[in-house]
Amino acid sequence: MQHVDIAIVGGGIVGLTLAAALKNSELSIAVIDKAACYQPLSEKPTARVSAINQANIKALKQFDVWNYLQQDRANPYTDMHVWDKDSFGDIHFSCSEMGSDALGIIVENQALVNALAEAGEAQSNVQLVTAGIERVLAGPNQTMLMLDNDEVLSCRLLVGADGANSFVRKQAGLPITFKDYEHTAIVANIKTDEPHNNIARQAFTPTGPLALLPMVAPNVCSIVWSQTPEQAASLMTLDDEAFCNALTAASNSKLGMTVLETKRSAFPLTMRYARQWAKDGVVLIGDAAHTIHPLAGQGANLGMQDSLVLAETLSSLNASGKDIGLYKNLRSYERSRKTEAMKMIAAMDGFKFLFDGNDPFKKLLRGIGLSATDRLGTIKNAFVSHAMGL
Repeated sequence: MQHVDIAIVGGGIVGLTLAAALKNSELSIAVIDKAACYQPLSEKPTARVSAINQANIKALKQFDVWNYLQQDRANPYTDMHVWDKDSFGDIHFSCSEMGSDALGIIVENQALVNALAEAGEAQSNVQLVTAGIERVLAGPNQTMLMLDNDEVLSCRLLVGADGANSFVRKQAGLPITFKDYEHTAIVANIKTDEPHNNIARQAFTPTGPLALLPMVAPNVCSIVWSQTPEQAASLMTLDDEAFCNALTAASNSKLGMTVLETKRSAFPLTMRYARQWAKDGVVLIGDAAHTIHPLAGQGANLGMQDSLVLAETLSSLNASGKDIGLYKNLRSYERSRKTEAMKMIAAMDGFKFLFDGNDPFKKLLRGIGLSATDRLGTIKNAFVSHAMGL
């Protein structure tokens, strides 16, 4: 039987970020996932991407992950353009207003996971374990994990970074609240007539928001088109040409005509919020603790911040000789991150309510709000600063 201080279940962006952030600690770490974390990238970019803000880019550089990132699979975006379709509401954000060279990067999820995995393999205190978990045996001072490769691993702290349907959360019996957003997200990569010029674009339509995220190629964008389930189902039945015509119309032809670069995929959107994020020997981060609407592109950033705050908490506890697995010692992490997650969930609910539908009063309110914010430098800069994670 092998023993580590921390077992992180989930070798995605969030779990591997926690391992990277504990690089300079004296804690031993195992990152466990059923599939190998590192996966060769396909020849063409995939449609599963994240918008990583400047705060998290800074952390990736600080923990020596950035040098492992394949730069031709990550693209900085310098501006954002948000508008309300069929209305006068319109707002532009630019990194130049904040004295920065970019607002963030659009990166393929697997490219970032690969960089984090390579950084993890280079860490002396981290091991990547490719195995499933068959059984969890929780004891007073340690947790034992029975792996499907016939090995047994024990840890002082079990971290659930295993996504929205977290096995760790279920095994620990941590309660969750959830709500159907009544939206289905369609994701794909598209090629456009006009170059994107490194501008992230978002159109609010009556049936849901459409995001156009600039990829490395000057005429390729990744789309996240959130629509009502009925509208999404209808769009998914269209042939490629008809779908692209509908997409071009929804985006007000901002980038001209479009063609699909990848297949379309669709998945329902659900808000999840764990009412308890920790107990003795167990703690949750990322989607295991919360999932939010992708309309602001903050899901990955929120999860990465969970990892950074937890790493700081665990490093401090270990340095002062305190038990890293004791719930009372994890409460400060739980309180701070639950607060941030609730703020983001509330903000997404507010945006979704305000921008849903064709109600004339709400359209007027949206138009006035967007246009006024575009003209008020202080408020606008606050929005940009928040989007950058600063």
